[in-house]
Amino acid sequence: MAKPRMMNKKRIILAFVIIMALFIILAFRTAWIQIVKADEYSQKAINQQTSDIPLEAKRGSIYDTNGQALAASATCYSVWVRPAQIKKNYSSSQIDELSSKLAVILDKKASTVKEGMTSKSALLKIAKYLNKTTIDKVKALDITGLEVAENTKRYYPLGSTAAQVLGSVNDDNEGRTGIEAEFDSYLSGVAGRWIKETDINGETLSYGSQKYYQAKDGYNVQLTIDEVLQHYAEKAVASGMKKTKAKRIMCLVMDPKTGDILAMVTNPSFDPNDATEPLTKSARAYYNKLSSKAQSKYLSRLWNNPIVSGLYEPGSTFKLITTSSALEEGVTTPSTRYYDSGSINVDGTTLHCWDLGGHGAENLVQAVGNSCNPIQVRLALALGKHKYYNYLEMFGITDITHVDLPAETSAIIKDESSLTNVDLATMAYGQGIAVTPIQLLTAVCSIGNDGILMKPRIVKKLTDSNGKTVKTYKTQQVRKVISSKTASEMKDIMEYVVSKGGGGNAKITGYRIGGKTGTANKAENGKYSNDTWSSFIGMAPMENPKLAVLVVVDSPKGVQYGSVTAAPIARTFLKNALTYLEISPKYTKAEAKALSSSVVYVPSVTGKSVSDAIGILGSYGLKYKISPSTNSSTDFKVVDQYPKAGKQVSRGDTVYIYRK
Repeated sequence: MAKPRMMNKKRIILAFVIIMALFIILAFRTAWIQIVKADEYSQKAINQQTSDIPLEAKRGSIYDTNGQALAASATCYSVWVRPAQIKKNYSSSQIDELSSKLAVILDKKASTVKEGMTSKSALLKIAKYLNKTTIDKVKALDITGLEVAENTKRYYPLGSTAAQVLGSVNDDNEGRTGIEAEFDSYLSGVAGRWIKETDINGETLSYGSQKYYQAKDGYNVQLTIDEVLQHYAEKAVASGMKKTKAKRIMCLVMDPKTGDILAMVTNPSFDPNDATEPLTKSARAYYNKLSSKAQSKYLSRLWNNPIVSGLYEPGSTFKLITTSSALEEGVTTPSTRYYDSGSINVDGTTLHCWDLGGHGAENLVQAVGNSCNPIQVRLALALGKHKYYNYLEMFGITDITHVDLPAETSAIIKDESSLTNVDLATMAYGQGIAVTPIQLLTAVCSIGNDGILMKPRIVKKLTDSNGKTVKTYKTQQVRKVISSKTASEMKDIMEYVVSKGGGGNAKITGYRIGGKTGTANKAENGKYSNDTWSSFIGMAPMENPKLAVLVVVDSPKGVQYGSVTAAPIARTFLKNALTYLEISPKYTKAEAKALSSSVVYVPSVTGKSVSDAIGILGSYGLKYKISPSTNSSTDFKVVDQYPKAGKQVSRGDTVYIYRK
């Protein structure tokens, strides 16, 4: 009997030891959890019981100078699912049924919706940018584990208007390009939070605590852009695209006195409401055939604002800078006489004028009107490279303009220390130098502002949600570039170009219009191609300039001269803009008489360049035809014309201009 008792005693002791060991292990484990891991598990408990919902701030609106909304935020809704709750509350067949019903409402595939409802994510967004009608249908399904969140969607009420200026936002409502990107920190506001304690199903606990941090709405941005002038510019450019079949046309309009940007157009454009979708059917077809990498490059170019970040050789429009500098420095006067033989030798290199036979005797005003290259070379060489570079700096060509738009590019100019006389000579007439459109127009605006250079202004002010101004962007003088006397002389020269020279296609009866045309071959792969930058820079009215406009036509088809491609676009815009600004025409006796008559006297264009001849005929309301016809972009001298000068013809008739 003693032996069984001993065995039982051992078993009891063993069991006790095992129990005590387990107890000690449990004690150590409990201590580990409650002491060592206390903070970690407490935080996990808080995370599981706490719902932290971000509250999206309303993005500020963007307005034009008169308060017209260009970009606003509209209320929309998104649908979220909690897959764990859905799988807990519904069977597989019920989920199939709900997926089908929800897919119809959301205009999605049932398989896509089901995939979201049964995913392993804790919380998943399955639809966004829904309107209230759609969301009411979603709510009517009364699906446990489905949540609706109120959001805002960026909306551009005028579609593609000023698209490159405004830019667009991404899916997270963050600025991607344009003003949306440059002023994103002001527009976006500060997001709020709603922190609350919830149960396993995400329902708010009745006894739980809540904290609500109100979102702070973003500021509104008011631009200097005038939507009416923007519309006129876009309409004129669109018409120009149809006529010239160009790759792209840019148009910039500024107020010379303030530096305010009144209109900024690039065509082709895009609709920021759907920025990743090209506007035209043909463009979409082309885009859809591209690889992903090529599509990204395509969109980047489409969204880019080339007026600020694109470079081009300005050609003869740059002669306004060279001539202004020479007049200011006193190396020439408007009445200074020159003789052009058709070429000029610079350190052993012969540089030709477009007219190889030369213009003969001419004064400075006529030389600019004739777009005579050799005279510009003489002006630049008389200045010398050091003084010439000083004026480039004074006009703002050597620096960016610091306009409040993203990705502004600086000009490409050879370093002064390595510049040869030949480099200086070609730069004088706008070749061998690349500038941005905004640089050139900003510089020329100083001519219309008594020689004072202004910083371009695109934003007037920021306002809060109550309309209170929180920040003002004032107009800013940069420096005095040329004297009032030089500015006045330059305005007369610009007016001569339009009234009697190659800028005639920009002439508007009753208004004093000034300008300069330009045509420069595009540099590609280290050499000049047959494609051109064809441009016109203008100002009106010259007695008190209110508008300065630059039109740049990229690679027009057919006739490529700036007088034919760009000047008519500027004229169309200015005609509407001057009327809108309530600037009344002032007719001379000759103009008043011409308006009452349907006939005109044919002007003399024999001996003129064909680009100038076309402009002059255009100013009289006459059409032209070149004989023999040519597709060459090279300018040439008109050797004869029909009808002859002085003949009376009907307005709109055709004048034949002959070349060798």
